[in-house]
Amino acid sequence: MQLVVLEGDDKLKKVSAEVIGAALGLGEPVAALGVGKNARSLAEAASSLGVSQALTVEGPEVADYAPRAWVRAIEAAVAKLGANRVWFGATAQGKELAARLAGRLRAGLAQDVISVAKDGDGILYRRPVYAGKAVAELRLTSAVGIVTLRPNAYAAAAATASRTPLEALTVAFQPSDRDGRAVGFVAGDGGRVELTEAEIIVSGGRGLKGPENFHLVEELARELGAAVGASRAVVDAGWRPHAEQVGQTGKTVSPGLYIACGISGAVQHMAGMSSSKLIVAINKDPEAPIFQVADYGVVGDALEILPAMTEAVRQLRG
Repeated sequence: MQLVVLEGDDKLKKVSAEVIGAALGLGEPVAALGVGKNARSLAEAASSLGVSQALTVEGPEVADYAPRAWVRAIEAAVAKLGANRVWFGATAQGKELAARLAGRLRAGLAQDVISVAKDGDGILYRRPVYAGKAVAELRLTSAVGIVTLRPNAYAAAAATASRTPLEALTVAFQPSDRDGRAVGFVAGDGGRVELTEAEIIVSGGRGLKGPENFHLVEELARELGAAVGASRAVVDAGWRPHAEQVGQTGKTVSPGLYIACGISGAVQHMAGMSSSKLIVAINKDPEAPIFQVADYGVVGDALEILPAMTEAVRQLRG
């Protein structure tokens, strides 16, 4: 049995449906687990995606995000199911929980996986390394394997007419499980597309020359229905919030279309976006490293090109 740990707030994140799709592709039964105050709604959403079981863990111990308590809940689900593989989306939360669970179970961990396939009696996992310049192949030999799947690496599991009944799981929490917990949340811009969920991302870098010019990126993103991203240099300079940072120390993304505006292409940035399906780069420097991974390159000033692109998109949309 495989276990997929679900993620989402008001609704199931797309990456969780993609993880279920990848797990089902191995031809083994899949169970889904919702944890926290939204556990029931997440499990209900997953129950029609072809899973064999849909579990929930609710209660005050997991009402907000308390990593130790959440891992305790996941560990209980693994024991109940006798799961041999536990899946997460390769999000900030998914990566943290996967690493903690691997430590708790002394299990092998494959992070940020982009491909999974049967290989004899085992499973072969592939993940990008060296800023996407190479791909590592991994096999997990522990009794339980822990995997995080990069967003947009697989198609989401298709909904079916039937639903799997939900089952509430009782967990014996320990007092120490609550020694670290979230004490508050700052709401972001609800009108924006979340980076790791986006099919299109428009990112800006230092080539925009100042935060006052970032509206050009936002305008193009608005016309495309895209998320807004930023390079580390821009975030470090205080132009944009860290939530928008794409790269090794930010968010790893794999959209269908990634537009890099005024981004030179530092190794850490390309590590976070090089697996995008189509990359368009705009930069004044024809030797900028970003052009090495770009499918289409525009040599020019982003401040001049972005308004023209936005207007062209506007006209195409009518």
